[in-house]
Amino acid sequence: MITETRGRCVAAVLAAALIWSSSFAVTKVALAEIPPMTLGALRFVLAALVLGIAARRSPQPSARQRLSIGGAGLLGITAYFALENAGVDLATASDATLIVAAYPIITLVLSGRAAFSPVRLVGMLVALAGVWLVVREHSGGGHRLWGDVLLVAGGVAWAAYNLVVRRDRSGASPIVVTYYQTLAGAGGFVLLSLTETGRWSVPTGGTLLRIGFLAVFCSVAAFLLYNHGLRGLEPSVAVNLLNVVPVAGLGWAVVLAGESLALSQLLGGAVVLAGVFLGSRK
Repeated sequence: MITETRGRCVAAVLAAALIWSSSFAVTKVALAEIPPMTLGALRFVLAALVLGIAARRSPQPSARQRLSIGGAGLLGITAYFALENAGVDLATASDATLIVAAYPIITLVLSGRAAFSPVRLVGMLVALAGVWLVVREHSGGGHRLWGDVLLVAGGVAWAAYNLVVRRDRSGASPIVVTYYQTLAGAGGFVLLSLTETGRWSVPTGGTLLRIGFLAVFCSVAAFLLYNHGLRGLEPSVAVNLLNVVPVAGLGWAVVLAGESLALSQLLGGAVVLAGVFLGSRK
């Protein structure tokens, strides 16, 4: 029974990872019709509606706690996904997949709590070298370079968000916290989307389905699957399972976004994963 339960938890985390790995390619295709901030607004407004229904019967945090949670949402959702969407718009889905693989290293460095053992230091340097291999292939010109820069900046925003979330003392359930973060993040995106009114148009049915996928599956279902998996797995095991994201993400970039991969990207991705593995070791 224990083995069966653990197997289901592993399957849940892997399912979440596969869903998340597709988000960059789906976003890239959707950006052909919808500008970056507007896409974020549509995605997270819909996600907030779904989460609000799911969290309505759970104990609610106080007004002050909601403000604190909402502030984290502005950082982890509005700021991070604004940088990600803009970066993917200028660069490629495969670039995003590989650069995001280095985010754990960025978080480790900015947390100030990393024990810089020789192995960890080597891991960080290796991961940075991998990112360099990814971004040095600029067939898309200067726009792609700026997209990669925005994706790296997104890593800094994501690391800062993780540091803020660790200070949460509301005691609210994960789904309630995620709801208020998503609600605040959606509000931030709505304001940002007003700068793109000149680019608004009626999306096709396919793009509406992509928005629904990003909202319901990437922002809600994957979160619930991941947290279900955490109930029966050690956090370190769950995090290691997420290493499937960059690998599967490359496949989605080819299949869904029609991208081709350069040898330097494949090599860079392998180097990033090796660096993350070394950097996460004690």
